[in-house]
Amino acid sequence: MSNVKHTTTQVNGTDIFYREAGKKGNPVLVLLHGYPTSSHMYRNLLRDLGNEYHLIAPDYPGFGRSAQPAIADFSYTFENYSRIIEQLLAQLGIEKFSLYLMDYGAPVGFRIASRNPEKINSLIIQNGCAYEEGLETFWDPIKAYWKDKTAENGKALEGFHSPDGLKWQYTHGVPDAAAISPDNWELDLRHLQRPENNEIQLALFYDYQTNVTLYPEWQQYFRTHQPKTLIVFGKNDYIFPASGAEAYKKDLKNIDFNLYDTGHFALESFGAEITEKIRQFLKK
Repeated sequence: MSNVKHTTTQVNGTDIFYREAGKKGNPVLVLLHGYPTSSHMYRNLLRDLGNEYHLIAPDYPGFGRSAQPAIADFSYTFENYSRIIEQLLAQLGIEKFSLYLMDYGAPVGFRIASRNPEKINSLIIQNGCAYEEGLETFWDPIKAYWKDKTAENGKALEGFHSPDGLKWQYTHGVPDAAAISPDNWELDLRHLQRPENNEIQLALFYDYQTNVTLYPEWQQYFRTHQPKTLIVFGKNDYIFPASGAEAYKKDLKNIDFNLYDTGHFALESFGAEITEKIRQFLKK
């Protein structure tokens, strides 16, 4: 097991927190977290893979231990997040890397990959979407917000990051809910309860439609560059269901496809299995 370092650095004027494991010079794996969590979701991967790889897991602004600039002073968009992650990697001297993409990490990472295909060694996708087939019933109230950005439609989305909504995201579809540590949603709740964070989450819900607009561009990236890809999806996920995982097969040829009998945060219940699959995949 590897030691994990915890560092805060300035990127484009914003304090960005990141976890790091492994030696510089080893193959690099960048871990991009989802909503409503942080790099904490990768705590075990960092420990278990750090002896073989150099791992970097940042928190986005407004999440985890990174700074939360005021909305008036900062653009809370997926495009801006992707630029910040690119700059962080540049500051760390990282030129070639693989990407682990989960939930929000997918649109952040696909932006980076499609802009810099020469830097990408491989993709690991866990419950993240690049096809409209993967936006099923869960997304209906969010699509309503895209269509009509009213306070009422926004209020309907706040339940996703309420205490009950957070617990549901971690426990829905898992084989044994008692095996999922409540520390997960308690830590998430801590940053979500910061002043103005609710408005930040709504801004990101609204901005998510820009990702859907880019789906054809990312799919063209898949077809043109054929990055080696590992799919490790929780097949019972209500947010990004297995239909979204299956869709990658349309464009990617070098794909190692795996579904697990669990929900959205698959690492919490199938961490050992997914870690071993990653180890085998990256060794190839």
